[in-house]
Amino acid sequence: QVQLVESGGGLVQPGGSLRLSCTASRSIKAPNAMAWYRQAPGKQREVVATITSGGGTNYADSVKGRFTISRGNAQNTVYLQMNSLKPEDTAVYYCNALYMGSHYWGQGTQVTVSS
Repeated sequence: QVQLVESGGGLVQPGGSLRLSCTASRSIKAPNAMAWYRQAPGKQREVVATITSGGGTNYADSVKGRFTISRGNAQNTVYLQMNSLKPEDTAVYYCNALYMGSHYWGQGTQVTVSS
């Protein structure tokens, strides 16, 4: 099966920045789309940002203007630049890849925003 690996999470102060990275296995050469989701304790998982193979992006209203999703040159990598972080951004962030009609998930990386 395809594996996705996230990195870049950690503890950051409010107003700070983090950059998350996700790399898919070599079996996914060019995902149709990739995305970042997050889930806070006791909350439902929600989509944060998506990017298609054509470069189109979409963001949750709560992160617009603060987060930026981008793809690597290899097409099997995706990044999430997070600026002006708020405590409510605290969650486990998951990478998702859409490939040939199926979704694949990473194990998640913890982001904690606290003073």
